[in-house]
Amino acid sequence: MLFPLLLLTGFGGLVLFSAAGGNLQPYAMSHGIRFAVFLVMAGILTLFTRDLARFAAYPIYAITLVLLVGVEVMGALGGGAQRWLDLGFMRLQPSEIMKPAIVLVLAHFYASLPTGMINTWRALMPAAGLIGMPVALVLMQPDLGTSLAIVFGAGVVLFLAGLPLKWFVGAGLAGAAAIPLAYFFALQPYQQKRVNTFLDPESDPLGTGYHITQSKIAIGSGGWFGKGFNEGSQSHLNYLPEPHTDFVFATMAEEWGLLGGIFVIGAFGLILGWGMKVARAAEHRFDRLLASGMTATIFFYVAINLMMVMGLAPVVGIPLPFMSHGGSSMMTNMICIGSLMMVNRWNRKRSSGGLISD
Repeated sequence: MLFPLLLLTGFGGLVLFSAAGGNLQPYAMSHGIRFAVFLVMAGILTLFTRDLARFAAYPIYAITLVLLVGVEVMGALGGGAQRWLDLGFMRLQPSEIMKPAIVLVLAHFYASLPTGMINTWRALMPAAGLIGMPVALVLMQPDLGTSLAIVFGAGVVLFLAGLPLKWFVGAGLAGAAAIPLAYFFALQPYQQKRVNTFLDPESDPLGTGYHITQSKIAIGSGGWFGKGFNEGSQSHLNYLPEPHTDFVFATMAEEWGLLGGIFVIGAFGLILGWGMKVARAAEHRFDRLLASGMTATIFFYVAINLMMVMGLAPVVGIPLPFMSHGGSSMMTNMICIGSLMMVNRWNRKRSSGGLISD
């Protein structure tokens, strides 16, 4: 896993170098430093025992929930939304931490729940409360993309925990029926415009459709082999918005072409495949749910970002893991990687005859 991860992050640094007009600052240098710091953090996570990880589940969730409340009280504004806490030395986005935190706490909850109660409402109602509180706080910021990411990771844990399939079918039908109500009464005006743009991006190419139109032009103009490193016109001439964050894949595709895109998707495939292999090899329910949920969280980032920049999903502000510039998203994804490394160490110790406390 580390080999494709290092290649992907290094490739992301090259793309960010180009996005800054051929300069290490302000993107590429900080990108590399953050990755190095969080890689050490991931290495420390691997030392945790199963008992310690389960003991920390509820405290981590509670602290993150308090931070989300703090965002509503004294959060910093940015991009028209209130999502960050200004700590002086960094701007922290607590909603990002909640993505792995919700997976951890739900994995602990279902690992502690007697098997005979999985088909009862006692398996659903506490989990619904654990999910509903952070999702409501994140939607107030407002941040639809992050709230969907929290729900997705949590939903994967619920599904793999063995909750009845009819509950998921019912939730899906209820969600589909609620889409019109959500569009008119729950979404902010700018979010409604994003949905309209997704359905018909050419209707306003210089307004709400500008982002996705320029992204498609950048990706398409790269062709098979790209225009060459540091030769992208869309990003260098400022046609492509956010070339270093949300639309970093479009920046890459313009300069490296289809081959660059295949490399990026292939590297993510290796990392995600390794994550699922770790989950399948796990013997304990907590380990399986934790590894599967963390892998699903990374997958959501990748899938939504790639679909977004190619016009297959509305623009929701989801960065591309290990390539986009951003400390909070890098931290979240490295927490997921560190958690997977931790479960992998438990698996290896068990297979080698060692004992780890349950």
